[in-house]
Amino acid sequence: MKRSRINEIMAAADEMIRAHGFVLPPFAYWGPDEFAARSDARTIVERRMGWDITDYGQGEFDTLGLFLFTLRNGTLADLERGRGMVYAEKLLISRQDQISPMHTHVVKSEDIINRGGATLAIELFGSGDDGAFAADRGGTVRCDGIERAFAAGEVLKLAPGESVTLMPGDWHAFWGEGGDVLIGEVSTVNDDLTDNIFREPIGRFAEIEEDVPPTHLLVSDYARWLG
Repeated sequence: MKRSRINEIMAAADEMIRAHGFVLPPFAYWGPDEFAARSDARTIVERRMGWDITDYGQGEFDTLGLFLFTLRNGTLADLERGRGMVYAEKLLISRQDQISPMHTHVVKSEDIINRGGATLAIELFGSGDDGAFAADRGGTVRCDGIERAFAAGEVLKLAPGESVTLMPGDWHAFWGEGGDVLIGEVSTVNDDLTDNIFREPIGRFAEIEEDVPPTHLLVSDYARWLG
């Protein structure tokens, strides 16, 4: 993805988030120089909080992509101990007919919440005994606390205010139906480096073409820009 395109997506996302009554935290608006100069930003960097825009390495963001912002994130060490900061929270934007591809998680359980906009469509499959994708298996999820069985390949449709709880082994893909959707994600500790298991071989992060300077850094920029 071109950096200029990423900058545009950030600006549009911030506008949509504000239009739905949310405001991103102050560190969202640091420029690269300010970020690099901050001596108090270690937690943000280490826990990979911040902007995340991906086309999954395929170069087709409008049809295969996702906007994310990690607002807070705990640590795997706390999760393993069973105490401390064992949770994470994100905001996502899924555009109309923009696919976030079929995947599951080994560790993370998550609530996916339609915070506003159009309908959030989520295609669901179950797992085989080894946890692998199973095209012929359904399963059970909870929608706002109510248990609901799903058939293999069923598309769950969430209106604004509705949510679904997904557990490790619940395979899912999602997109905005009828328009763009602002999504909330509340989960156990988030690890996007190792805990996203895709059905098809695909990259989690975009490859960046630096045609202009970044307005704000992506979480995938931290290692290179901040050391």
